[in-house]
Amino acid sequence: MKANENIQEKILPNNLISEEFQKEQAEDEEMVKIIGVQLDQTGKLYDYLQNGVELKYGNYCIVEMDKGVEIAKVYKSVSLTNKKQYRKPLKRILRKVTLEDLEQNKRNEEKGHKALLVCQKRISERVLPMKLVKVKYSFDGSKAVFYFTAEGRVDFRDLVKDLASRFKTRIEMRQIGVRDEARLLKGYGCCGRQLCCSLFLRDFEPVSIRMAKDQCLTLNPGKISGICGRLMCCLVYEAEHYEEIRRRLPKLGEKVMVNNEEGRVISFDVLKELIIVDFSDGRVLKFKGTEVQRMKGDNNNNKKFVKNLRYKKNS
Repeated sequence: MKANENIQEKILPNNLISEEFQKEQAEDEEMVKIIGVQLDQTGKLYDYLQNGVELKYGNYCIVEMDKGVEIAKVYKSVSLTNKKQYRKPLKRILRKVTLEDLEQNKRNEEKGHKALLVCQKRISERVLPMKLVKVKYSFDGSKAVFYFTAEGRVDFRDLVKDLASRFKTRIEMRQIGVRDEARLLKGYGCCGRQLCCSLFLRDFEPVSIRMAKDQCLTLNPGKISGICGRLMCCLVYEAEHYEEIRRRLPKLGEKVMVNNEEGRVISFDVLKELIIVDFSDGRVLKFKGTEVQRMKGDNNNNKKFVKNLRYKKNS
């Protein structure tokens, strides 16, 4: 027994747990008040330490950044969180915005618009293969970010030198995609509402043509594409629901049995879960998914049938 006790004392001696380690552990387990803020409209949400500043949803505040400060909007109310779940130390909210801060922000927007016009002129003079989208100044005016789109890499070193000498501030050129361009410029979609990307979307989810097929939409690029030229983001919203329904229904061109009669599926009404069946005698009838019995047919014949069916529709 004494030998075992000595081994346990050697393995877990209390004196090895230093005061520094105990202090770090206590800090990690400390509960802190967190507020979620958004630096740009439709931008990502970031967690900040409340730092004793009383804020509500929709309020504007001044927050710490890696270099300088920035104005942000509160999008998530105060919540208690364990500090150890964050890998990096959290930055703090400094204070609420004042009228002077809002005026400063407005002046920055005006400066950004003027810088946009100047930069567009410089780009035209140098015949650079790039399209300038927007210019945004940091809150303290120490940096100006020039957002642009381009098909490939652009050598803008001379342009940056020219702009730095003209505006006397740090210049950052940031290449973005066409979807980000639509978000920055804003606008209205074919539905008549403001673009989702400029209104509430935080991240762009991948959209595939399969989603449009599952929803039985016309595969016309003009009808299923947004103003950015890419597939509309709203195709994602109901994709999971359509996929779930389609799993329960037979595939297009599949052989089915209805009331002891054999036919082929030529179309769907997915939301109503209806199947349109073509019979050998020329009848075309609608049935509920539960009324149709699936058959094991030849996949190659199904593919040929679907190909011919699409060819007839297009012609």
